[in-house]
Amino acid sequence: MWWVAVSVVALGFLIGLEIAARRYGEAGPITNQAREVIFAPKSGTVLYVSMALMTVVLTWRQRFIAVGAAIGIDLVFWLVRWAVDAEMMFGNGALWVTLACAVIAVTRRTGRDRVLLLKGVGLALLLVAGRKTGYTWLLITSKTRQSVLDQYVATADHALGNPSWVVGRIVEATGTVGAHVLEWVYIQLAVAAVVVALYQLRNVAAERCFPAHHLVRTFLVIGLLGPGIYMIYPVVGPIFAYGADGGHWAVADLWPDTPPALSAPHPMPFDEITPRNCMPSLHTAWATAIFIHSRKGPRALQFAGAFWLIATLGATLGFGYHYGADIIAGVVFTLTIETGLRSLSRGWDRPGIQLVVYGAAVFAALLASYRYLSTVMAGHPWVFGPLLILAMASVVYGYVRTTRLWDRQPASAHLPEPRREPQLELV
Repeated sequence: MWWVAVSVVALGFLIGLEIAARRYGEAGPITNQAREVIFAPKSGTVLYVSMALMTVVLTWRQRFIAVGAAIGIDLVFWLVRWAVDAEMMFGNGALWVTLACAVIAVTRRTGRDRVLLLKGVGLALLLVAGRKTGYTWLLITSKTRQSVLDQYVATADHALGNPSWVVGRIVEATGTVGAHVLEWVYIQLAVAAVVVALYQLRNVAAERCFPAHHLVRTFLVIGLLGPGIYMIYPVVGPIFAYGADGGHWAVADLWPDTPPALSAPHPMPFDEITPRNCMPSLHTAWATAIFIHSRKGPRALQFAGAFWLIATLGATLGFGYHYGADIIAGVVFTLTIETGLRSLSRGWDRPGIQLVVYGAAVFAALLASYRYLSTVMAGHPWVFGPLLILAMASVVYGYVRTTRLWDRQPASAHLPEPRREPQLELV
């Protein structure tokens, strides 16, 4: 019933986004995904890593068959597109195999086998739909939020030493090699997430069930809740608000050479194309989630998780996509969600409830301070800069302390009371 309820809510959410996108003359997530059954996908990599996520419920023989079928279908599509001189891209085969597994689950499987395969297909399609949903959300933010709050965040960033400007100059100094590495890490974030998720879900086929909590759950909830904050706190980023990429909408062409001068901030109008997707930094949030979930893996996976987090922070700041304030908010956002999901899977207790409430309060306080205290923060950087770092560190400390406590204690299990045997009565 839980999976049915989630599926119904997800379908209603996608239909709502489809209707909203149509109002602005654009195709929604359902249309965009449906056309990729035949036409060239926007990202073949995402379709293949989604299919790889689905294969955790299959045996090794079935996995080889699925991968071989996907590659074979893609070769046919490639030949047809080459013959008619159409746009070239791979990934249709992976989507076909995923959909075929859904049909097989409904028509050929029964009982737990059917449920398990449908869960695997659902995870794969949720990852794909999440990406399409994100594109639609970004469109909606650019159309509905005509003013942005970049001046407030940029002013508050003075308390942190204008990290986007500092890292931007460092990335420029590294040349094309450093920029290409960071760009690849930034773009392939979903691939890193699937690698960690595959490790966590490696025993699903043998145990015939999913673990109580894994990275995919956190990833999807971050992607679901984050765009809602975009609507509340629209920010486009320093490369657009203070750089050449913003065109005549930008305050000036300052990034990354010259930090903006202190002045009274105010909302500024911006175009209807650039997404308002900065506050909080979801790339930082997702990279933080990857780092957290990689901690219990082998040493190589731990190093990869740490590298992805550091490189993602360098890319988000160094490419001018985010301010330092976005990074702090993104970390607090992730730890609060991760705590809530872990509490949901193991049973709510006092430490979990306290940390979720505290994390949500810190996150709300950060957004409010960026909006209403930015000038004061910029005027006293040696006071408010450490306070911002301390606020984030307090949530990190609370998470580490709470999870270590949980690791020492077994999750609460709700077992049925033993059935009382009837007793003989003396007559």
